[in-house]
Amino acid sequence: MTSPEANVAAPRLLVPILVVGLLVGVFVVVAWPSTPPGAPAAHRGPPPVAGVSARIEAQAAGVLRDWDRRRAAAWSSGDARALEALYVPGASAAEADVAMLTAWTARGLAVDDLTTQLLAVHVRARGPTRWVLRVRDRVTGAVAAGAGRTEQLPAGTTSERDVALRLVRGAWLVASVRPVPRTAPGRR
Repeated sequence: MTSPEANVAAPRLLVPILVVGLLVGVFVVVAWPSTPPGAPAAHRGPPPVAGVSARIEAQAAGVLRDWDRRRAAAWSSGDARALEALYVPGASAAEADVAMLTAWTARGLAVDDLTTQLLAVHVRARGPTRWVLRVRDRVTGAVAAGAGRTEQLPAGTTSERDVALRLVRGAWLVASVRPVPRTAPGRR
């Protein structure tokens, strides 16, 4: 027979476990290496595109906001296939994101209201079917729900990454996500 204190302790542990899990998951997606082992460690990314207009950067931010909304919907519904479909096949960021979602859903939990705040978007390279963007953002809202509980998760830290997007059958998909080293040249 368990004591009443033991029955109360389990739900109290759920919140810290969820918070740590989400923070570790966000870190894995952000910092997951996109280069194969043995590749050069320093990733500088392409230089900024000269003369990119504010309109083009606003368009790039709109593409990212739409992508983030679709990602949030996949997370909210626990739909690993929809999440994976946001990435080009074989993208390591997709593998990490899907693994993280699968771990949450395996525990009977969903992450709702996953909101990404775009702080800066700069076009690094641009073509008709490929963009490389320097993105600074943070997760500002998320709610873990399941097991009869709903808990607001803390905001994430600000991160900066180079995100490569490819236009595939009319949809912008993430091809790679690479963290920007703190000492990277051209970091804005």
